[in-house]
Amino acid sequence: MNGLDSAIRDADLAAYAAYGSSIDANVRYLTRFRTTDPVVYVQKPGERGMIVVPQMEHERAVRESTAAVVTRAHAGYLDYIKAGEPRWRATAHMIAGLAGGPVLVPANFPLALARELESFQPVVLDERGAVEAMRVVKTPEEIEWIRSVQRATEAAMERGIALIRSSVPKGGVLHRDGAPLTSEAVRAEMHAFLLAHGSRGIDTIVSCGLDTALPHSPGVGPLRENEPILIDIFPQDELTGYHADMTRTVVKGEPSPAIREMYEAVRDAKAHAASMLRAGAVGADLYRATVEFFRDRGYESNTQGFTHSLGHGVGLEVHEEPSLGPNGGELVPGNVVTIEPGLYYPGTGGVRLEDMGAVTETGFDRFTQYREELTL
Repeated sequence: MNGLDSAIRDADLAAYAAYGSSIDANVRYLTRFRTTDPVVYVQKPGERGMIVVPQMEHERAVRESTAAVVTRAHAGYLDYIKAGEPRWRATAHMIAGLAGGPVLVPANFPLALARELESFQPVVLDERGAVEAMRVVKTPEEIEWIRSVQRATEAAMERGIALIRSSVPKGGVLHRDGAPLTSEAVRAEMHAFLLAHGSRGIDTIVSCGLDTALPHSPGVGPLRENEPILIDIFPQDELTGYHADMTRTVVKGEPSPAIREMYEAVRDAKAHAASMLRAGAVGADLYRATVEFFRDRGYESNTQGFTHSLGHGVGLEVHEEPSLGPNGGELVPGNVVTIEPGLYYPGTGGVRLEDMGAVTETGFDRFTQYREELTL
């Protein structure tokens, strides 16, 4: 937590405070505690961070959290409630007592809580994102957690693609077991597999045909032969909270010449970017090199063609720093990023391929091992 200590000291403050459930990536990172109810985290420079939990969560928090555990009763919260203070004020009163001075808070700190806290201690917004900056560089343990969920992701992808591969075209629509094969059915198969293996998929994309020209169209209804099917899956491991992220584009049958050419360009662009990715590379430079690569192949990069960044960080959030986009900064060892070029044309469709891996001193340690094949 040296980065957080430095942020507190540099701002000449007494402590850092965060509030949220484990859905909040920063709270989960700081506490390593899973909870659906919000908890308070307070850290003073040079001291172990503290998590404040209800009494019923005390024993579990002691077992699971990396932070020192204090109950709300011991932190004074219940006394403030008994004295008639509303919930937000009682929480702020408790934080102020634990902090003992001016407090640094994250950008997503609740406004109601911040206003109450300001009546006790000065509150300073952590505009630089000290915790987010810490999360950018993954430890070996975090990298293994991400590798693990990536393995489950690839197995789930295989389950979905296997349904498409084994389907039978009838009247242009893919069928399986006598019924049309739908985006929903493929998504459900992958999600069921993930749940059985300790992960959960949310908002998985299984789009087909012209819908693939919309990068994040979730996909709906029957899948069709000879048309691109774009599958983008980014599950979260239930135990660790870490994500993976990968995309493949396939066609059951014969793709159009335009889709085949787009696929080859995207595949080659991904390989080109991967060859340049290493510590010291700059995300914006990698993005611009990909724009130039597509331009040389005859594809634009604006409202159609290559319409998004080259990639992003992956961790407790599926989209986090660092960025491989127009404003991306310098990469360092331990960054875990995606490389996901894509091409999208209304009236034709879209193609995206996405791999994930870690930045090293000498290159890109690709976690994604799943094959690339356009036609099934």
